[in-house]
Amino acid sequence: MTNNDTWALVDPLGEALHSLRMSGTLYCRSELSAPWSLAWPVEKDCWNSHVLSFHVVSSGECWLEVEGADPLHLRPGDLALVPHSTGHCLSSELNVPAFSLEEFNFEMVGERYCILTYEGGGPTTRLICGEVRFDHPAARNLLELLPRVIHVEASSSPQMDLMQSTLRLMAAEATELRPGGETVITRLADILVIQAIRSWIQEDPTAQKGWLGALQDTQMGKAIMLIHRNPDHPWTVASLASEVAMSRSAFAARFTELVGEPAMHYLARWRMHLALTWLQEDRVTLAELASRLGYQSEAAFSRAFKRFNGISPGAVRRNGQATSDARNLVNATTNSP
Repeated sequence: MTNNDTWALVDPLGEALHSLRMSGTLYCRSELSAPWSLAWPVEKDCWNSHVLSFHVVSSGECWLEVEGADPLHLRPGDLALVPHSTGHCLSSELNVPAFSLEEFNFEMVGERYCILTYEGGGPTTRLICGEVRFDHPAARNLLELLPRVIHVEASSSPQMDLMQSTLRLMAAEATELRPGGETVITRLADILVIQAIRSWIQEDPTAQKGWLGALQDTQMGKAIMLIHRNPDHPWTVASLASEVAMSRSAFAARFTELVGEPAMHYLARWRMHLALTWLQEDRVTLAELASRLGYQSEAAFSRAFKRFNGISPGAVRRNGQATSDARNLVNATTNSP
C-alpha cells in the first residue's frame, strides 16, 4: 500500500473522537419524587483538562437549566451534555428553588459512584448523571467548540437506537452496582458521549466550520493530522503545503481561513498542549520532552514554553496544579516555538 493509499484511509475527525478517553470523576444514580431541584455545582477545569457533565433520564421527566441556554424539558431516554463546566440545575418543574444537598438522601457506594434519592411525594424521575474529565489535547480542541448544552431527544435522533442500547446497559449497571460496575459505566459513558457528539456534528451546521470543518476538509485534515502525529518534525508552511499537494501561499491562506490561526501558530500551540499533558502524566525529563516536541535542546524548549505560557516547565511540574499564572496556558495563540 502506498503512502497516498494509507492517507486515503485516515479519518481526522475519527481520530479526534478517538481522543475522547474519559477519566470519570463522579457517577450518580438518582431517584427523585417531585417537587425537587438540584443545583449541579460548577466544576472548574484543571489547568490542562476539560470537564463535561451528562444527564440521562431513564424514567419520568425533568427540566434542565444551563447558564446561557434556554431551559430544556427532558423526557425518558433523553440525553443532555453540558460540556463547559457550567453550573446548571435539574428540577421537577421550572422555578422550584434549588435544594441544598443535605435535603437529599446521599450515599456513596463506591469511590466515584453515589446514589441520590428524594421523597417529595409526587411523580418520580430516575436519572443517571456523570461528570468526566478529558486530558488529551485533541479532546480539549473538540470540546471547546461544543455549544453550551447538547440535547439528544430519544424521539428525534437518527442514531438514537444505538444510543438507547448504550443507555439500557448503563441503567442496568447502575440499578445494581456489581463488582467492576464503575469500570463498565465509565466505558459505556465514553461510548455514549462520543455518540452524542457525533450526532451533533452530523446535524448542526456550526460543526462544519472552524477546526471541526478543517478536520473534515481532505487537505487541511491531513495537515492537522500530520502535526498531531509528528510534533517532533521540523514542520514549515512549505513542507506542510507539499504534503497536501498545495502551493505554499494557497495552503497558508486556507489553513488560516478554516482553522482560525496560521499553521505555525497551531503547531506551536499543539506542542504546548502536549507539553502540558506530558509534564503532568509522564516522568520524562525536560531534555526528552524537548526531543519529543522537535526542539534542539532542553534550553530551547524551556525558552519556548516560558514565552508561550508565561511560566517555566519546571514550575508547572513542581506545582502540579493551576496557578494564577497558568490558568489560561493553552489558550495562547501568539508566539512561535
